[in-house]
Amino acid sequence: MADTAAAAASRRAVDPATGPVRCARDVVPADLWDKQVGLLMRDYPYDSVMAARVLGQGYAYLLTAMNHRREGLGLAPSKLVDIGVHTIILDTVAYAELCEKYNDGRFLHHVPKVDMKNDGSVIKTAHIVAADGWEVDLPLWTDAADCGPCHPGNDSH
Repeated sequence: MADTAAAAASRRAVDPATGPVRCARDVVPADLWDKQVGLLMRDYPYDSVMAARVLGQGYAYLLTAMNHRREGLGLAPSKLVDIGVHTIILDTVAYAELCEKYNDGRFLHHVPKVDMKNDGSVIKTAHIVAADGWEVDLPLWTDAADCGPCHPGNDSH
């Protein structure tokens, strides 16, 4: 899976005004990253490149949601990004550690809704993720450009 890290590194954008864009791969331990990429490849028809893209956007989304806890922004991932989110949160020990480190020890709950909201929140969320400095893989956010599957609660996503 070393090819995955090289591909991610080559896609990183640098904005001369703000410096390098943060890549979620840089905050996840290599063994955990490889495991979760493997889980995505096991459960979905993804190769290692697509799995890494989905996982990276899942982490960028979750870390942004944690950073904006209690702001009531109504953040919502796309359907594809939500697959990465689910892979992360289903590994409950690692997810609890992520919450401990990046969410002041508070568990960030996942509260999915049955009905998709049609309010443009997915693209708005992609812009907030980018504003927080994370790399945004825009094609992964446009599968549900107007809709999001998650409840816009203050302490959930």
